Amino acid sequence: MASLRAYLGAYMVRSRVRGPLSRARDAAAFRRIFEAPAFPDPKGVTYEPGIVGGVRGEWIRPKAGPGRRMLYIHGGGFIACSPRTHRPVTGALANRGFTIFAPDYRLAPEHPFPAAVDDVTAVWGAFSAEGAACVAGESAGGNLALVLMGEARARGLPMPWAAALFSPATDFISEDGSRVSNAWRDAMFDPQALAAIRPMYLGGADPADPRISPLYGDPTGFPPLLFHVGAREVLRDDSVRMAERARAAGVATELKLFPVVSHAWQFAAGMLPEARTSLDEAAAFLEAHAPHAPSGSPQR
Repeated sequence: MASLRAYLGAYMVRSRVRGPLSRARDAAAFRRIFEAPAFPDPKGVTYEPGIVGGVRGEWIRPKAGPGRRMLYIHGGGFIACSPRTHRPVTGALANRGFTIFAPDYRLAPEHPFPAAVDDVTAVWGAFSAEGAACVAGESAGGNLALVLMGEARARGLPMPWAAALFSPATDFISEDGSRVSNAWRDAMFDPQALAAIRPMYLGGADPADPRISPLYGDPTGFPPLLFHVGAREVLRDDSVRMAERARAAGVATELKLFPVVSHAWQFAAGMLPEARTSLDEAAAFLEAHAPHAPSGSPQR
C-alpha cells in the first residue's frame, strides 16, 4: 500500500512538472525543468570534483569511512542534469555505505549518441581497473548502466558485481504497453515529452541499436540486476520487459513495482518512505552480491 506522502508527492510532481515538460520542445526548456533544485544535499558525506578515465565528475564519499565502490550514472533524458543535480540520490547512497564516482558525461543535443556511451565506458575502464565496483543509475542513467555492461563484455573489461536500475529507459522503439496505458497516469511524463527528447539524443542513429535500446541487446553474462520502477510510469514496461529478457538469459534479476510514486522518486528520500525503501533495498541488494574482500581505495 502506498503512503499518504506518495500520493502527495505524485500530486506535486503532476501539478508542477508534468505540464511544463509536455510543452518543452528544446534542450534549454528541458534543462530548466530537470535542473531546478528541489531537495537538499544529504549530510554525512563529502562531495569533491574528480576526473576518472579523462572524464570530469564528482566523488561522493561517506564521512564514516570508505565504502563499497560504485559508479553512479545520472539521468536527465540524456540532455540535462549533472552529478551536482543528483546529490540527493548519490548522497543518500553514500550514506548507505558506498564510495561513489558520478561522471559528468557529455549531453545531447550538443553531443548526441554515442558521446555519453563513450564517456561512461571510458570512466568504467579506469574505475574498474582500480578494483571491483557496482553500478547504479536512474532513467537515462539506468539506460547507460545497461549499455555499459554490454560494452564491458564486448571490450573485455571487468563487469560490475551487480547493478541497481531505477526506472531505466530501455526501449526507444515501442509505443505500446505502459506508454499507452499509463499515458495519463504518469505524474511526470506524457508520451509527447519523451517523443521530443528522443531525436535530440539519437542524432540520426538507429533506435534499435542495443547501445541505445538495451532491450534489443543480449544480456547474457550480465551481473545480478535490480529494477525498481513506478507502477504508474510510462516507462514501467521498459523495466518489466528488460527484467524478463535478463531472466530468460539466465541473469539473476529482481523487479519491484512501487504503487503511486512518480518517476525518480528516489530523490525524495528526506520525505518519502518509498524513496527510503527503494534506496535501502538497492543498497542491500548490491551489498549482498559484493565481493567478500573490500576493494581498495578509489582513484582520485
